[in-house]
Amino acid sequence: MARPIAEEDEEKPLDPAAENVRRKLVRFMIVNLGLLFLALMVVIGALVYKARNAPVAAPAGDVQAPAGAPLSGDIVLPVGAKVISQSLSGNRLSIDAELADGSRSIFVYDIAERRIIGQFSIRNK
Repeated sequence: MARPIAEEDEEKPLDPAAENVRRKLVRFMIVNLGLLFLALMVVIGALVYKARNAPVAAPAGDVQAPAGAPLSGDIVLPVGAKVISQSLSGNRLSIDAELADGSRSIFVYDIAERRIIGQFSIRNK
């Protein structure tokens, strides 16, 4: 291929009206990018402020107990109930019990609240 003529390589100056439009577009772009950057900094600043000033909460499921002393309490099941198995998850205790009439139920006990929060009967259809 032949190399283009040197005159075609150089950019020709724009006429004054086109140059004026180009300058306005460049100024518009700079202003908008500046505003976008400023808005981004405000959002990041708000996130940092919230993260630094957030209250430190105890993790859910933690039971507050005096140091060196074990927790104690009573879990009241129906009369004649016999515990078959139990399972612990966080501060919730699941107790599988056989009741006096021979049926089975699952009791869900919340250790932090120290109360039974649910009872589920197990039946055959």
